[in-house]
Amino acid sequence: MKIVAASDVDALAGLYAAGWDPPENVRTGVAAIVADVRASGDAALLEYTRRFDDPSASLASLRVEIPDARAAAELVPAEIAEGLRLARERVAAFHAAQLSADLDVVDADGTRSALLLRPLGAVGAYVPGGTASYPSSVIMTAVPAKVAGVPRLVVVTPPGRDGRIGPAVLFACSLCGVDELYAAGGAQAIAALAFGTASIARVDKIVGPGNVWVTEAKRQVFGLCGIDGLAGPSEVLVIADSKANPEFVAGELLAQAEHDPLARVAAVSEDRRLLERVAQLLAGPFASEAGRNEIVARVLAERTYLVHARNRTETLGVVERFAPEHLSIQTREPRSWLPDIARAGAIFLGAETPVAAGDYIAGSNHVLPTSGAARFASGLHTADFQRTMSVVENSPARMRHDARLLAALASFEGLPAHARTARLRLESAK
Repeated sequence: MKIVAASDVDALAGLYAAGWDPPENVRTGVAAIVADVRASGDAALLEYTRRFDDPSASLASLRVEIPDARAAAELVPAEIAEGLRLARERVAAFHAAQLSADLDVVDADGTRSALLLRPLGAVGAYVPGGTASYPSSVIMTAVPAKVAGVPRLVVVTPPGRDGRIGPAVLFACSLCGVDELYAAGGAQAIAALAFGTASIARVDKIVGPGNVWVTEAKRQVFGLCGIDGLAGPSEVLVIADSKANPEFVAGELLAQAEHDPLARVAAVSEDRRLLERVAQLLAGPFASEAGRNEIVARVLAERTYLVHARNRTETLGVVERFAPEHLSIQTREPRSWLPDIARAGAIFLGAETPVAAGDYIAGSNHVLPTSGAARFASGLHTADFQRTMSVVENSPARMRHDARLLAALASFEGLPAHARTARLRLESAK
């Protein structure tokens, strides 16, 4: 595997490629599905569910009963239940710590300015499914919503060919207080959440990861409802020095590579010998022993970058340009890098903190910005499930003081009726 210089921007163009840009067939295909669900509601939702997921889907099978706590606990192995409970507990604690209070400011003249926080009324969480089960995605989307006070939380997830939802997802929905669960996935489920159908009432915001069709559907319905972002393939960048364990570095690259054949994985170091050892590991049995070999092999061949930097400045330049979803810092003093890093979805410090901890039980959220979106977007957090309202209450003294300037500014911008509202109050006070 080739090691490239951090200064070779052309060789790293694929690493730095950013933005949401799905193929045209995905754009047009999603547009057709969204329009169909908007026009035909449940009929279209069921048609696509039968076509892509469960051939026997019906209105009766669309809404899935969420088992009570006792019944849910019997659905999964004890160790999995223990792990999901721990994840829920830690995610709840970390996201509760993010809660803010209403802001109320009183000026010297008695004028009050406030910022009120209110939970969203209804949120839809997309949980990938079908051939696999992702209970962790339930926890990462449902728990912060409930911490924020969202009264109606809906989960949609594609059923298997047998029409069933994975037992671990059912357990997670019960554990996290999900209000409604529907066996529907893909762009059609996103459209149903956005527009509403006879069976699924519309929501205010849609969150959660999905494939390219799901993400493009979220983009197309944005504006009718909110979304958390446009999540592309997984990414990781590892900063490593001469003391880093090469297996730990290579392990992080392989862990993200197994997510998606379009994943982008990279390591940057000033120590070329470390990069050479990582390259050897990725070319040998260490890589093939990781599993999911076909997906991993494609990422290693097409979207893996080992970057040699001459100094700390060049290393930081790679971070800045990539803006990775996950940043693993495996150096002598990993915390010393934090003041210089502004663009990453989530940061994992030290050799004892694998990215997988954040995926499951660290307490942080694994719904993170990708494709360079860490330049302007953040990972899912409690505030994503709230909105704010500003409140202003002028004192009489403030209004008398401001009226002349308020009227002048409004008149300057060509809004005479605005200006008059200020003058009326000034005249009334005489």
